[in-house]
Amino acid sequence: MSNKTILLVDDEQGIQLLYRGEFEEDGYTVISAFNGEEALEKFREHQPDLVVLDINMPGMNGIDVLSRMKEINAQLPVILCSAYPEFKNDFKSWASDEYIVKSANIDELKEAVHKYLD
Repeated sequence: MSNKTILLVDDEQGIQLLYRGEFEEDGYTVISAFNGEEALEKFREHQPDLVVLDINMPGMNGIDVLSRMKEINAQLPVILCSAYPEFKNDFKSWASDEYIVKSANIDELKEAVHKYLD
């Protein structure tokens, strides 16, 4: 049983429910944020062990959130998870530890999470 905490940042309720269920089933504590500002607030408050971060969100996008989080804690693993593979070409996204393209199959995402937390 893990006592690691994942901050899950995504503006889509369905994605939040799906990912939360999968990560909690694996024994992780999941904290949800639905936009960039909320993500930074919860990041400071809870100091998670890993962040799963969507890119395309209203307000502050995930790339900006990523750079702010890495300024605060450069060692923190951040997995960008986007439905848009073209963001992979944005050099600012390279600061992430992993870049996963969203799909119905979340095995790749779960493998990346386990790689950093287990």
